[in-house]
Amino acid sequence: MQRRYFLGVLGGVVAWPLSARAQQPSRVRRIGLLMSRPDDSLGQVWFAAFAQELQKLGWEVGRNVQLDTRWGAGDTERFRRYAAELVASAPDVLVGTANSIVGDLQQASRTIPIVFVLTIDPVGSGLVASLAHPGGNSTGFTAFEFSLNAKLLELLKEITPGVKRVAVVRDATVPAGSGGFASIQTAASSSGVELIPVGVHDAEEIERGITDFARGPNGGLIVVGPPSSVASHQDLIVTLAAQHHLPAVYATLAFVGNGALISYGADGNDQFRRAAGYVDRILNGEKPADLPVQAPTKYQLVINLKTAKALGLTIPPTLLATADEVIE
Repeated sequence: MQRRYFLGVLGGVVAWPLSARAQQPSRVRRIGLLMSRPDDSLGQVWFAAFAQELQKLGWEVGRNVQLDTRWGAGDTERFRRYAAELVASAPDVLVGTANSIVGDLQQASRTIPIVFVLTIDPVGSGLVASLAHPGGNSTGFTAFEFSLNAKLLELLKEITPGVKRVAVVRDATVPAGSGGFASIQTAASSSGVELIPVGVHDAEEIERGITDFARGPNGGLIVVGPPSSVASHQDLIVTLAAQHHLPAVYATLAFVGNGALISYGADGNDQFRRAAGYVDRILNGEKPADLPVQAPTKYQLVINLKTAKALGLTIPPTLLATADEVIE
């Protein structure tokens, strides 16, 4: 996304009609956001959706609310440092994306309310006590259920019926990676597909894993998301898939904008708009412990026909008809 356009979006936020604003306290409230990559156009769009929804709810940037944003760019040490910085600024609410980022915010504060977005298994990862009754100072919105990872394999087989081997790129150290792989493994057991896990510890491990896998026939690629450890290598993964002519399906929508073939995942704009609603309720006195964690209400299927053509693939018309977006 061009920086000029992004600033224009926020300019539109400030100019929201007065009639749409609720009556709010006169003091300026502070919201701290810790997000992943500032050069990720999708992340910028999500931020704008969040700010616009706040505006609709009566929170005008520069009048009664201040947004303090940090972008960690996939650097775990930077996330920890920024989490501490945001907490030190004494915000009224914190917003974080992905499990590891929320974990850093919780380590920095157990009292400041936290609203999370696009997380995986928040109960299993210890972010909340339960979905219905989160407890503590955190609540928010999950990215998807583990079982939906099986949909990625289903999509891969639909576009390449002859696939017999699938490399699964995932971070095995986080619930999204281990749980996602297990879900795909369950689905693969009944379809005769062999799965080969590929780690994401660093770029060398990713390149070695995908390159070695690509030496065999009838292969495809699934990239489980959305941990920052995977997202920080998205350019490399997309490049390797193209270089080795591997049809690939991704759980993170940002990949398709970078030339990936197909993605299927939660609608991030919807998640951030709903997160703004929770922030509004907290600023008006509700407690995170009393707000249930919610699953996605919208999923998006995005197909890149330019990439399909480069791979020599014909996307089934029935699949194109169900796509939310087709990139040509």
